[in-house]
This record gives sequence, C-alpha cells and structure tokens, in this order.
Amino acid sequence: MQNLNLKLELTTKSLTSLNEILSEPYSPIIRDATLLRFNRSVEIFVRLLKDYLCVHEGLVCDLPKPCMRMAFKVGLMDEEETVRALEMIDLREEIENITEHANFEDVAEEIYHHVGDYWVLMDRVCRRVVEAIEAEG
Repeated sequence: MQNLNLKLELTTKSLTSLNEILSEPYSPIIRDATLLRFNRSVEIFVRLLKDYLCVHEGLVCDLPKPCMRMAFKVGLMDEEETVRALEMIDLREEIENITEHANFEDVAEEIYHHVGDYWVLMDRVCRRVVEAIEAEG
C-alpha cells in the first residue's frame, strides 16, 4: 500500500507539472518541454494503474495497453476513455521515436496539440483511483 501511495503522490506531482507547462505561452522550447513532461507523466500514470490493479483488484499487467484495458474492466475508465488512453500510449511511443522522423517538427506539433486532452484524462482517472482507495478505507 505504501508503494501505491508513493505512486499516487508521484503521479499527482507529475500531472501538476504537466498542467503548469501547458499554461505557458507556446514556443518550440515549451512544446519540447511539454512533450518530455507528457512522456514522464504517462509513464508514472501507467505505473500507478499497474500498482492499483495489483493491490486492489488482484490483477497483474506488465505492459501499458493491457493496464488500460484492465482499468476499463474494473471501472476506472469508460469505453471512450479507454480508447483515448490507448491512443495516448501510442503517442507516448511516438515521442520515444520522434527523432527517427524526417518531419520531426510536424510530429512534435501534432502531439503537442493533444497533450492537454490527455492531461484531463489522466487527471480524471487519477482522481478515481483516489476515490476508490478512500472508499475501501
């Protein structure tokens, strides 16, 4: 449980950091920093879900996409949110491979414009995790 509380704290801090940079005026530097924070936030968010699913639901998932599907099965996300979460995982993988794109700037711009929506999704699901933990007392 202590590990889960730590993951929850890290996720909250990461999402707060991501939200802060999203409020900054656009520049290529802000865009790139946003993508780095987004990448980190998704990674920490997935770890939170993984630990929550293991500790509170008895489910084991090792990879991000199965974790999103399991989060749907236990009611942390609805169907539409799950589809968006799976897209988010794909975008995160795209960021990891962004330097391989000849059109780096275009790809970075496209991803940047979706980060705010994914922040909302992660924040909403994170709040549900908190509620579920509190409900179990």
